[in-house]
Amino acid sequence: MTPVRSLLSTLLFVGASLSLVPATVMAQQLCAVDLNGNGDAADDGETASCHLTGLGGWMCPIGETRCEADSAGAMHCPLGDQYACAVPASGGAPTCSPNACIDTNANPIVDDPVVDDPGVEADGGVDADGNCLGTIEIFSGRAARCRPAGLKTTFSNCCKDKGKIVKDGMGGSISSIGTKIAVAKGVFTGMKAAYGAFKAGATAGQAASAGANAIVVGIDPTSIAISLAINFMMDFLLSGCDQQDMEVGMLRGSGMCHEVGSYCSSKILGICVQKARGHCCFNTKLGRIIQEQGRPQLKAFSAVGWGTPKQPYCRGFTPEEFQALDFSRMDLSEYYAEVEARAQSEIQIDMKDKIDVYMQTINN
Repeated sequence: MTPVRSLLSTLLFVGASLSLVPATVMAQQLCAVDLNGNGDAADDGETASCHLTGLGGWMCPIGETRCEADSAGAMHCPLGDQYACAVPASGGAPTCSPNACIDTNANPIVDDPVVDDPGVEADGGVDADGNCLGTIEIFSGRAARCRPAGLKTTFSNCCKDKGKIVKDGMGGSISSIGTKIAVAKGVFTGMKAAYGAFKAGATAGQAASAGANAIVVGIDPTSIAISLAINFMMDFLLSGCDQQDMEVGMLRGSGMCHEVGSYCSSKILGICVQKARGHCCFNTKLGRIIQEQGRPQLKAFSAVGWGTPKQPYCRGFTPEEFQALDFSRMDLSEYYAEVEARAQSEIQIDMKDKIDVYMQTINN
């Protein structure tokens, strides 16, 4: 069994009792409260599912307080008599809450559409003389978003950094942002295929083979740390994160994304209950660094900058703009340090492989 299949098989066995993507069970009654006064209810502890009372009503657990009896034995809410006391359906002392519940059937959560910018087409159309028919862009990017912990992500942080998974490069087999995204999509497809087969009754080994085959189709394994990617995808598949969260997470952790800012992506009755972070993701870390340090040198970007968090402006440089960049004013030490570290690592791996082969030879 190949290392990829072996790892998939192990992960499938460990996750045998877990579903592919747990359903985001949205309560029929929800309360959302701006506890920290920042204008939304998207932070930890600011949204909650309401619980039933013994009279068939609903009680918000945020700010819920036990009621007190007066001298005549009547129950009163210490927060004010305008708040009704009620016994929980599960029993216990009467409680009250200053916060109202929202019927999500009558007032559904409204989600902003996901901005899925495919980026500039790689190797576009040319005329009979081989001249490009489209706009040439150098170090172009793709607008995408990931979501921090919130109601719609089942309070999982879909923007978390899991380390470098997609390997950097200045060209070679992975030469466009589209194919970099294909790497992330390929691993996602592979994990779905593995779980689909497993849930349909395949053994862990058979499911792992199905997943591994799906992963490697169209992907150069030298461009991605497969074992890290599989663990990354497993973690995400067992949370409330969607496919674009996963794609951005892989590229962001690999140093290829510039975060533009945060915006509200889901609301209920006008109250924000889920935030998102807009990004420009590039084909390489070098592309991201040059974009970050090159844009301030060009007047064309002075007004628009990186766009808005909800609509990031990720276009590449025109040939004329690229020629106008003063690289002597750029600090590329972040990239140089990585190249040096990677070269040293590759040398060590190569030496270990050679030693292993030698030891196998003399022991046979």
